[in-house]
Amino acid sequence: MPTTLTWLGSSAFRLVTPGGRHVFLDPWLENGECPSSERTPQRVDLIVLTHGHHDHVGQTMDLWRRFKPPVVCSQDLRHWLERQGLEPDRRLGPDKGGTVEVAGVAVSLTDARHCGGAPDYGYGGAACGVVLRLEDGFRMYFAGDTAVFGDMALIGRMYRPDVAVLPIGGHYTMDPDGAAIALELLGVKRCIPCHYRVGPQPPPRAVLPGKPEHLRRLVPADIEILAPQPGETVIL
Repeated sequence: MPTTLTWLGSSAFRLVTPGGRHVFLDPWLENGECPSSERTPQRVDLIVLTHGHHDHVGQTMDLWRRFKPPVVCSQDLRHWLERQGLEPDRRLGPDKGGTVEVAGVAVSLTDARHCGGAPDYGYGGAACGVVLRLEDGFRMYFAGDTAVFGDMALIGRMYRPDVAVLPIGGHYTMDPDGAAIALELLGVKRCIPCHYRVGPQPPPRAVLPGKPEHLRRLVPADIEILAPQPGETVIL
């Protein structure tokens, strides 16, 4: 089956792998743009988190209590989640540079340039990016919240991602100008932007002015910018 990615608003995504596994990335499903039909998933096989801010941890604990999927994130964030009731499993809490293979998917944690924290403003560890290697070898770089940084060239060299999911909103992350440089450093020809404002939302989303159209104007013609609407699915 084809690999698909559904944008659920903000930085939340549902990835369906060639093996049919449903992977939720930073599942904040209560954001103002997630369609109501997507807020109660019927299947969750794996959850992957980039960092501990509330708009990324989102409904992780609710989904875990319902489906009991593996939850992969940094060790510090994992410790915070375990204090909320998540079943302890040291194997699922690596650190940057580490890789965990679970549910047929290899998850590698990379660097990111963003503050840490947890939903209760406690310690949730440093922010990370992730690279997911799927059953057929397809690789997706999910940057999480980050500024552009020079070592994205190393991420491109080490993991050779086929597609990059990058924040473009600005203010809390890089804007389209930074994302254009990130794509150059990564050497990736396909990008899905996220973490920008699409429709009416309460603050702080109102301060995220970046748009996919701006990014398209900045990158060479051979780089494809896929910009689904919230709830829309793209084939990777």
